[in-house]
Amino acid sequence: MNTPSTQSWTPDGWRQFEARQLPAYPDPAAVAAVEAELNSYPPLVFAGEARDLTAQLADVAAGKAFLLQGGDCAESFADFHPNTIRDTFRVLLQMAVVLTFASKMPVVKVGRMAGQFAKPRSGDMEDQNGLSLPSYRGDNVNEIGFTAESRTPNPQRMLRGYLQSAATLNLLRAFASGGYANLHQVHKWNLDFTGRSLWSDQYKALADRIGESLDFMAACGISPDTVPQLKGTSFFTSHEALLLGYEQAMTRQDSLTGDWYDTSAHMLWIGDRTRFAGSAHVEFLRGVGNPLGLKCGPSLEPDDLLRLIDTLNPGNQPGRLTLIARFGHDKVEQHLPRLIRAVEREGRHVVWSCDPMHGNTIKAAGGLKTRPFDRILAEVRHFFAVHKAEGTHAGGIHIEMTGLDVTECTGGAIAITDEGLSARYETQCDPRLNASQSIELAFLLAEAIRAEHDSRPARAA
Repeated sequence: MNTPSTQSWTPDGWRQFEARQLPAYPDPAAVAAVEAELNSYPPLVFAGEARDLTAQLADVAAGKAFLLQGGDCAESFADFHPNTIRDTFRVLLQMAVVLTFASKMPVVKVGRMAGQFAKPRSGDMEDQNGLSLPSYRGDNVNEIGFTAESRTPNPQRMLRGYLQSAATLNLLRAFASGGYANLHQVHKWNLDFTGRSLWSDQYKALADRIGESLDFMAACGISPDTVPQLKGTSFFTSHEALLLGYEQAMTRQDSLTGDWYDTSAHMLWIGDRTRFAGSAHVEFLRGVGNPLGLKCGPSLEPDDLLRLIDTLNPGNQPGRLTLIARFGHDKVEQHLPRLIRAVEREGRHVVWSCDPMHGNTIKAAGGLKTRPFDRILAEVRHFFAVHKAEGTHAGGIHIEMTGLDVTECTGGAIAITDEGLSARYETQCDPRLNASQSIELAFLLAEAIRAEHDSRPARAA
Protein backbone atom coordinates (compact mmCIF):
# COMPACT_ATOMS: atom_id res chain seq x y z
CA MET A 1 0.00 0.00 0.00
CA ASN A 2 1.33 3.39 -1.00
CA THR A 3 0.33 6.33 1.18
CA PRO A 4 2.03 9.54 0.05
CA SER A 5 -0.20 12.59 0.22
CA THR A 6 -1.16 13.16 -3.41
CA GLN A 7 -4.14 15.47 -2.86
CA SER A 8 -3.68 18.46 -5.20
CA TRP A 9 -0.13 17.30 -5.87
CA THR A 10 1.74 17.49 -9.16
CA PRO A 11 5.45 16.94 -9.86
CA ASP A 12 5.93 20.65 -10.56
CA GLY A 13 3.75 21.94 -7.72
CA TRP A 14 6.82 22.63 -5.57
CA ARG A 15 7.61 25.63 -7.79
CA GLN A 16 4.84 27.58 -6.03
CA PHE A 17 6.57 27.14 -2.65
CA GLU A 18 9.70 28.61 -1.08
CA ALA A 19 12.76 26.74 -2.37
CA ARG A 20 15.97 27.29 -0.41
CA GLN A 21 19.43 25.99 -1.25
CA LEU A 22 18.85 25.98 -5.03
CA PRO A 23 21.46 27.42 -7.40
CA ALA A 24 20.89 30.66 -9.30
CA TYR A 25 21.34 29.61 -12.92
CA PRO A 26 22.17 32.47 -15.31
CA ASP A 27 20.11 30.98 -18.19
CA PRO A 28 16.68 29.62 -17.17
CA ALA A 29 15.96 28.46 -20.75
CA ALA A 30 19.06 26.25 -20.70
CA VAL A 31 17.93 24.74 -17.38
CA ALA A 32 14.48 23.96 -18.80
CA ALA A 33 16.05 22.30 -21.85
CA VAL A 34 18.24 20.04 -19.68
CA GLU A 35 15.31 19.12 -17.42
CA ALA A 36 13.22 18.22 -20.49
CA GLU A 37 16.04 16.02 -21.79
CA LEU A 38 16.39 14.29 -18.42
CA ASN A 39 12.68 13.65 -18.36
CA SER A 40 13.05 11.62 -21.57
CA TYR A 41 15.83 9.43 -20.11
CA PRO A 42 15.17 5.97 -18.62
CA PRO A 43 14.56 5.74 -14.87
CA LEU A 44 17.57 4.90 -12.72
CA VAL A 45 15.55 2.82 -10.25
CA PHE A 46 12.10 1.29 -10.39
CA ALA A 47 8.97 1.71 -8.30
CA GLY A 48 8.96 -1.95 -7.27
CA GLU A 49 12.48 -1.61 -5.86
CA ALA A 50 11.41 1.43 -3.83
CA ARG A 51 8.45 -0.54 -2.47
CA ASP A 52 10.78 -3.39 -1.51
CA LEU A 53 12.91 -0.94 0.47
CA THR A 54 9.82 0.44 2.21
CA ALA A 55 8.87 -3.10 3.25
CA GLN A 56 12.35 -3.74 4.66
CA LEU A 57 12.31 -0.41 6.51
CA ALA A 58 8.94 -1.40 8.00
CA ASP A 59 10.82 -4.26 9.70
CA VAL A 60 13.31 -1.71 11.04
CA ALA A 61 10.46 0.40 12.42
CA ALA A 62 9.13 -2.73 14.15
CA GLY A 63 12.48 -3.45 15.81
CA LYS A 64 13.15 -6.49 13.65
CA ALA A 65 16.00 -5.12 11.49
CA PHE A 66 18.66 -2.41 11.40
CA LEU A 67 19.34 0.29 8.79
CA LEU A 68 22.92 0.85 7.60
CA GLN A 69 23.11 3.94 5.40
CA GLY A 70 26.47 5.25 4.32
CA GLY A 71 28.63 6.62 1.55
CA ASP A 72 30.23 9.74 0.23
CA CYS A 73 29.61 13.23 1.53
CA ALA A 74 29.48 14.41 -2.08
CA GLU A 75 30.26 12.25 -5.08
CA SER A 76 32.82 13.60 -7.51
CA PHE A 77 33.06 13.65 -11.30
CA ALA A 78 36.85 13.88 -11.20
CA ASP A 79 37.32 10.93 -8.81
CA PHE A 80 34.79 8.64 -10.50
CA HIS A 81 36.36 5.18 -10.68
CA PRO A 82 35.05 1.60 -10.36
CA ASN A 83 37.58 0.84 -7.63
CA THR A 84 36.19 3.65 -5.49
CA ILE A 85 32.66 2.29 -5.87
CA ARG A 86 33.87 -1.24 -5.15
CA ASP A 87 35.79 -0.29 -2.03
CA THR A 88 32.93 1.70 -0.49
CA PHE A 89 30.48 -1.11 -1.29
CA ARG A 90 32.89 -3.60 0.26
CA VAL A 91 33.21 -1.65 3.51
CA LEU A 92 29.42 -1.40 3.77
CA LEU A 93 29.22 -5.17 3.28
CA GLN A 94 31.86 -5.69 5.96
CA MET A 95 29.94 -3.49 8.36
CA ALA A 96 26.71 -5.31 7.54
CA VAL A 97 28.29 -8.72 8.16
CA VAL A 98 29.57 -7.59 11.57
CA LEU A 99 26.15 -6.15 12.47
CA THR A 100 24.14 -9.10 11.20
CA PHE A 101 26.23 -11.80 12.85
CA ALA A 102 26.55 -9.98 16.17
CA SER A 103 22.97 -8.73 16.42
CA LYS A 104 21.16 -11.70 14.80
CA MET A 105 19.06 -9.19 12.84
CA PRO A 106 18.81 -8.44 9.11
CA VAL A 107 20.64 -5.30 8.03
CA VAL A 108 19.06 -3.07 5.39
CA LYS A 109 21.90 -1.67 3.26
CA VAL A 110 21.44 1.77 1.67
CA GLY A 111 24.29 3.64 0.01
CA ARG A 112 24.78 7.38 -0.23
CA MET A 113 25.77 6.61 -3.80
CA ALA A 114 24.69 7.02 -7.43
CA GLY A 115 23.24 10.50 -7.00
CA GLN A 116 24.75 12.31 -4.00
CA PHE A 117 25.97 15.24 -6.09
CA ALA A 118 24.21 18.29 -4.61
CA LYS A 119 25.07 19.82 -1.24
CA PRO A 120 23.43 22.50 0.94
CA ARG A 121 25.68 25.35 1.99
CA SER A 122 25.66 27.77 4.90
CA GLY A 123 25.80 30.76 2.53
CA ASP A 124 25.08 31.53 -1.11
CA MET A 125 28.49 33.14 -1.59
CA GLU A 126 32.03 32.24 -0.55
CA ASP A 127 34.78 34.81 0.04
CA GLN A 128 38.47 34.17 -0.55
CA ASN A 129 41.19 36.82 -0.61
CA GLY A 130 38.72 39.61 -1.21
CA LEU A 131 36.90 37.78 -4.03
CA SER A 132 33.26 36.70 -3.61
CA LEU A 133 31.92 33.84 -5.75
CA PRO A 134 28.92 31.47 -5.61
CA SER A 135 29.38 28.65 -3.11
CA TYR A 136 30.27 25.18 -4.36
CA ARG A 137 27.01 23.20 -4.30
CA GLY A 138 28.20 19.84 -5.58
CA ASP A 139 29.35 18.56 -8.95
CA ASN A 140 25.75 18.43 -10.24
CA VAL A 141 25.73 22.23 -10.01
CA ASN A 142 29.20 23.75 -10.35
CA GLU A 143 32.91 23.05 -9.85
CA ILE A 144 34.94 23.24 -6.66
CA GLY A 145 37.70 25.41 -8.18
CA PHE A 146 37.54 29.00 -6.99
CA THR A 147 37.13 30.86 -10.29
CA ALA A 148 34.15 32.70 -11.73
CA GLU A 149 33.83 30.14 -14.54
CA SER A 150 34.06 27.14 -12.20
CA ARG A 151 31.54 28.48 -9.70
CA THR A 152 28.90 29.54 -12.25
CA PRO A 153 26.04 27.00 -12.01
CA ASN A 154 25.89 24.95 -15.22
CA PRO A 155 22.75 22.86 -15.93
CA GLN A 156 24.67 20.58 -18.31
CA ARG A 157 26.32 19.09 -15.26
CA MET A 158 22.99 17.44 -14.34
CA LEU A 159 23.29 15.30 -17.47
CA ARG A 160 26.73 14.12 -16.41
CA GLY A 161 25.39 13.41 -12.94
CA TYR A 162 22.68 11.22 -14.44
CA LEU A 163 25.16 9.27 -16.56
CA GLN A 164 27.55 8.72 -13.65
CA SER A 165 24.65 7.62 -11.44
CA ALA A 166 23.54 5.13 -14.11
CA ALA A 167 27.06 3.69 -14.40
CA THR A 168 27.41 3.49 -10.61
CA LEU A 169 24.07 1.73 -10.24
CA ASN A 170 24.98 -0.75 -12.97
CA LEU A 171 28.17 -1.68 -11.12
CA LEU A 172 26.46 -1.85 -7.72
CA ARG A 173 23.81 -4.19 -9.09
CA ALA A 174 26.52 -6.39 -10.56
CA PHE A 175 28.40 -6.49 -7.25
CA ALA A 176 25.22 -7.21 -5.28
CA SER A 177 23.97 -10.05 -7.47
CA GLY A 178 26.99 -11.27 -9.43
CA GLY A 179 28.86 -13.10 -6.69
CA TYR A 180 30.96 -10.37 -5.11
CA ALA A 181 28.61 -10.26 -2.11
CA ASN A 182 28.80 -14.04 -1.63
CA LEU A 183 29.23 -14.69 2.09
CA HIS A 184 31.80 -17.36 1.25
CA GLN A 185 34.06 -14.52 0.12
CA VAL A 186 34.06 -13.00 3.59
CA HIS A 187 37.76 -13.75 4.10
CA LYS A 188 38.54 -11.68 1.01
CA TRP A 189 36.70 -8.64 2.30
CA ASN A 190 39.71 -7.34 4.19
CA LEU A 191 40.98 -3.91 3.30
CA ASP A 192 44.21 -2.11 4.06
CA PHE A 193 43.15 -1.51 7.66
CA THR A 194 44.01 -5.14 8.56
CA GLY A 195 46.95 -5.12 10.92
CA ARG A 196 46.57 -1.42 11.69
CA SER A 197 43.26 -1.42 13.52
CA LEU A 198 42.64 -2.70 17.01
CA TRP A 199 39.55 -4.36 15.57
CA SER A 200 41.35 -6.31 12.83
CA ASP A 201 41.93 -9.42 14.98
CA GLN A 202 38.31 -9.36 16.16
CA TYR A 203 37.09 -8.95 12.61
CA LYS A 204 39.19 -11.91 11.46
CA ALA A 205 37.88 -14.00 14.36
CA LEU A 206 34.33 -13.03 13.45
CA ALA A 207 34.98 -13.85 9.79
CA ASP A 208 36.37 -17.24 10.82
CA ARG A 209 33.22 -17.95 12.85
CA ILE A 210 31.05 -17.02 9.87
CA GLY A 211 33.17 -19.26 7.66
CA GLU A 212 32.76 -22.16 10.07
CA SER A 213 28.99 -21.60 10.12
CA LEU A 214 28.86 -21.56 6.33
CA ASP A 215 30.94 -24.76 6.12
CA PHE A 216 28.52 -26.45 8.52
CA MET A 217 25.56 -25.23 6.46
CA ALA A 218 27.19 -26.49 3.26
CA ALA A 219 27.65 -29.91 4.86
CA CYS A 220 23.89 -29.85 5.54
CA GLY A 221 23.19 -29.03 1.89
CA ILE A 222 22.66 -25.28 2.38
CA SER A 223 24.94 -23.46 -0.07
CA PRO A 224 24.85 -20.54 -2.53
CA ASP A 225 23.77 -23.05 -5.18
CA THR A 226 20.66 -23.98 -3.20
CA VAL A 227 20.00 -20.72 -1.31
CA PRO A 228 20.50 -17.65 -3.55
CA GLN A 229 20.52 -15.29 -0.54
CA LEU A 230 24.01 -16.57 0.33
CA LYS A 231 25.60 -15.34 -2.89
CA GLY A 232 23.90 -11.99 -3.24
CA THR A 233 22.38 -9.16 -1.27
CA SER A 234 19.83 -6.37 -1.57
CA PHE A 235 21.45 -2.97 -1.91
CA PHE A 236 19.66 0.34 -2.33
CA THR A 237 20.73 3.89 -3.17
CA SER A 238 19.84 7.24 -1.64
CA HIS A 239 20.71 10.92 -1.73
CA GLU A 240 19.46 14.25 -0.46
CA ALA A 241 16.70 15.46 -2.80
CA LEU A 242 18.14 18.96 -2.96
CA LEU A 243 18.20 19.89 -6.66
CA LEU A 244 14.45 19.87 -7.20
CA GLY A 245 14.52 20.49 -10.95
CA TYR A 246 16.57 17.34 -11.41
CA GLU A 247 14.33 15.36 -9.05
CA GLN A 248 11.18 16.51 -10.86
CA ALA A 249 12.70 15.53 -14.20
CA MET A 250 13.38 12.03 -12.85
CA THR A 251 9.85 11.56 -11.45
CA ARG A 252 7.66 9.05 -13.27
CA GLN A 253 4.16 7.61 -12.83
CA ASP A 254 4.27 3.90 -12.03
CA SER A 255 2.45 1.91 -14.72
CA LEU A 256 1.26 -0.69 -12.20
CA THR A 257 -0.16 1.52 -9.46
CA GLY A 258 -0.48 4.97 -11.01
CA ASP A 259 1.55 6.44 -8.13
CA TRP A 260 4.42 8.86 -8.67
CA TYR A 261 8.00 7.83 -7.87
CA ASP A 262 11.26 9.74 -7.99
CA THR A 263 13.36 7.32 -10.02
CA SER A 264 16.70 9.01 -9.28
CA ALA A 265 17.16 6.84 -6.15
CA HIS A 266 15.34 4.32 -3.99
CA MET A 267 15.29 6.63 -0.96
CA LEU A 268 15.41 10.43 -0.77
CA TRP A 269 15.85 12.63 2.25
CA ILE A 270 15.15 16.23 3.26
CA GLY A 271 17.97 18.13 4.93
CA ASP A 272 17.97 20.14 8.14
CA ARG A 273 18.05 23.39 6.13
CA THR A 274 15.08 22.58 3.88
CA ARG A 275 12.44 21.13 6.24
CA PHE A 276 10.86 24.45 7.28
CA ALA A 277 7.14 25.29 7.05
CA GLY A 278 6.16 26.03 3.44
CA SER A 279 9.24 24.26 2.07
CA ALA A 280 9.28 23.37 -1.63
CA HIS A 281 11.32 20.28 -0.78
CA VAL A 282 8.66 19.02 1.63
CA GLU A 283 5.95 19.79 -0.92
CA PHE A 284 7.74 17.83 -3.65
CA LEU A 285 8.60 14.77 -1.59
CA ARG A 286 5.18 14.43 0.03
CA GLY A 287 3.81 13.26 -3.32
CA VAL A 288 6.32 10.59 -4.33
CA GLY A 289 6.03 6.98 -3.22
CA ASN A 290 9.69 6.45 -2.30
CA PRO A 291 10.68 5.87 1.30
CA LEU A 292 11.82 9.21 2.71
CA GLY A 293 14.30 10.47 5.25
CA LEU A 294 14.03 13.64 7.34
CA LYS A 295 17.04 15.17 9.06
CA CYS A 296 16.21 16.23 12.64
CA GLY A 297 18.53 18.78 14.23
CA PRO A 298 18.55 20.73 17.51
CA SER A 299 16.23 23.45 16.17
CA LEU A 300 13.36 21.04 15.44
CA GLU A 301 10.46 21.32 17.88
CA PRO A 302 8.22 18.30 18.63
CA ASP A 303 5.06 19.94 17.26
CA ASP A 304 6.86 20.88 14.04
CA LEU A 305 8.12 17.32 13.70
CA LEU A 306 4.60 15.92 14.10
CA ARG A 307 3.32 18.29 11.40
CA LEU A 308 6.09 17.17 9.06
CA ILE A 309 5.35 13.51 9.78
CA ASP A 310 1.67 14.03 9.01
CA THR A 311 2.54 15.83 5.77
CA LEU A 312 5.06 13.29 4.55
CA ASN A 313 3.34 10.15 5.85
CA PRO A 314 -0.36 10.93 6.38
CA GLY A 315 -1.27 7.24 6.16
CA ASN A 316 1.20 6.39 8.96
CA GLN A 317 2.70 3.67 6.75
CA PRO A 318 5.55 1.78 8.49
CA GLY A 319 8.80 2.12 6.56
CA ARG A 320 7.74 5.26 4.71
CA LEU A 321 9.62 7.73 6.91
CA THR A 322 13.04 7.59 8.56
CA LEU A 323 13.92 10.28 11.11
CA ILE A 324 17.66 10.94 10.93
CA ALA A 325 18.84 12.50 14.19
CA ARG A 326 21.88 14.79 13.83
CA PHE A 327 22.33 16.74 17.04
CA GLY A 328 25.99 16.63 18.00
CA HIS A 329 27.44 14.48 20.77
CA ASP A 330 26.67 17.06 23.45
CA LYS A 331 23.04 17.74 22.45
CA VAL A 332 21.50 14.28 21.96
CA GLU A 333 20.31 13.80 25.52
CA GLN A 334 18.81 17.30 25.58
CA HIS A 335 16.82 17.17 22.32
CA LEU A 336 16.16 13.57 21.26
CA PRO A 337 13.94 12.37 24.17
CA ARG A 338 11.24 14.98 23.61
CA LEU A 339 11.02 14.13 19.91
CA ILE A 340 10.75 10.41 20.68
CA ARG A 341 8.06 11.01 23.31
CA ALA A 342 5.98 13.13 20.93
CA VAL A 343 6.19 10.51 18.17
CA GLU A 344 5.36 7.68 20.57
CA ARG A 345 2.49 9.61 22.16
CA GLU A 346 0.88 10.13 18.76
CA GLY A 347 1.49 6.55 17.64
CA ARG A 348 3.51 7.44 14.54
CA HIS A 349 5.43 4.64 12.81
CA VAL A 350 8.96 5.82 12.01
CA VAL A 351 12.49 4.52 11.77
CA TRP A 352 14.91 6.29 14.12
CA SER A 353 18.41 6.60 12.65
CA CYS A 354 21.52 8.32 13.99
CA ASP A 355 23.67 10.68 11.91
CA PRO A 356 26.69 11.19 14.18
CA MET A 357 28.63 13.14 11.54
CA HIS A 358 27.01 16.49 10.83
CA GLY A 359 26.69 17.74 14.39
CA ASN A 360 30.32 17.02 15.20
CA THR A 361 32.22 18.99 12.56
CA ILE A 362 34.98 21.26 13.84
CA LYS A 363 38.03 23.02 12.46
CA ALA A 364 41.37 21.46 13.33
CA ALA A 365 44.42 23.45 14.36
CA GLY A 366 45.57 23.63 10.73
CA GLY A 367 42.24 25.01 9.51
CA LEU A 368 40.88 21.83 7.89
CA LYS A 369 37.38 20.67 8.78
CA THR A 370 37.35 17.40 10.68
CA ARG A 371 35.17 15.21 12.86
CA PRO A 372 36.78 13.73 15.95
CA PHE A 373 36.09 9.99 16.05
CA ASP A 374 35.49 10.03 19.81
CA ARG A 375 32.68 12.57 19.35
CA ILE A 376 31.13 10.40 16.63
CA LEU A 377 31.21 7.38 18.94
CA ALA A 378 29.83 9.48 21.81
CA GLU A 379 26.82 10.57 19.76
CA VAL A 380 26.11 6.95 18.79
CA ARG A 381 26.32 5.82 22.42
CA HIS A 382 24.02 8.64 23.57
CA PHE A 383 21.55 7.84 20.77
CA PHE A 384 21.31 4.19 21.85
CA ALA A 385 21.17 5.11 25.53
CA VAL A 386 18.24 7.49 24.98
CA HIS A 387 16.31 4.89 23.00
CA LYS A 388 16.97 2.28 25.66
CA ALA A 389 15.67 4.66 28.32
CA GLU A 390 12.56 5.46 26.26
CA GLY A 391 11.90 1.81 25.36
CA THR A 392 12.17 2.49 21.62
CA HIS A 393 14.25 0.95 18.84
CA ALA A 394 17.49 2.66 17.81
CA GLY A 395 16.96 1.56 14.24
CA GLY A 396 19.80 2.82 12.10
CA ILE A 397 23.02 4.66 11.40
CA HIS A 398 23.63 7.27 8.69
CA ILE A 399 27.31 8.01 8.06
CA GLU A 400 29.57 9.75 5.60
CA MET A 401 32.31 7.23 4.83
CA THR A 402 34.50 5.85 2.08
CA GLY A 403 36.45 2.71 1.32
CA LEU A 404 39.49 4.86 0.59
CA ASP A 405 42.34 5.20 3.08
CA VAL A 406 41.69 8.88 3.70
CA THR A 407 42.72 10.98 6.69
CA GLU A 408 39.77 13.28 7.28
CA CYS A 409 38.36 12.37 10.72
CA THR A 410 40.77 12.49 13.63
CA GLY A 411 41.17 9.64 16.10
CA GLY A 412 40.24 6.00 15.86
CA ALA A 413 42.53 3.05 16.46
CA ILE A 414 44.93 4.32 13.80
CA ALA A 415 45.02 7.63 15.70
CA ILE A 416 44.84 10.24 12.96
CA THR A 417 46.06 13.52 14.42
CA ASP A 418 45.36 17.14 13.47
CA GLU A 419 48.82 17.23 11.94
CA GLY A 420 48.12 14.06 9.95
CA LEU A 421 44.88 15.26 8.37
CA SER A 422 46.60 16.68 5.30
CA ALA A 423 48.21 13.34 4.34
CA ARG A 424 45.13 12.16 2.39
CA TYR A 425 42.47 14.81 2.82
CA GLU A 426 40.48 14.25 -0.37
CA THR A 427 36.83 15.05 0.38
CA GLN A 428 34.84 17.32 -1.93
CA CYS A 429 33.00 18.81 1.02
CA ASP A 430 32.84 17.27 4.52
CA PRO A 431 35.22 14.83 6.27
CA ARG A 432 34.46 11.11 5.96
CA LEU A 433 35.27 8.03 8.00
CA ASN A 434 37.81 5.76 6.33
CA ALA A 435 37.57 1.97 6.11
CA SER A 436 39.27 1.31 9.45
CA GLN A 437 37.13 3.80 11.36
CA SER A 438 33.98 2.45 9.71
CA ILE A 439 34.76 -1.10 10.87
CA GLU A 440 35.45 0.15 14.39
CA LEU A 441 32.07 1.88 14.36
CA ALA A 442 30.43 -1.36 13.22
CA PHE A 443 31.75 -3.21 16.29
CA LEU A 444 30.42 -0.47 18.60
CA LEU A 445 27.04 -0.67 16.88
CA ALA A 446 26.96 -4.45 17.13
CA GLU A 447 27.54 -4.27 20.87
CA ALA A 448 24.85 -1.60 21.29
CA ILE A 449 22.28 -3.51 19.22
CA ARG A 450 22.99 -6.73 21.11
CA ALA A 451 22.54 -4.90 24.45
CA GLU A 452 19.24 -3.46 23.24
CA HIS A 453 17.99 -6.90 22.24
CA ASP A 454 19.01 -8.34 25.59
CA SER A 455 17.11 -5.63 27.47
CA ARG A 456 13.73 -5.80 25.73
CA PRO A 457 11.67 -8.02 23.43
CA ALA A 458 11.19 -7.08 19.80
CA ARG A 459 8.13 -5.00 19.05
CA ALA A 460 5.14 -6.54 17.38
CA ALA A 461 4.67 -5.74 13.71
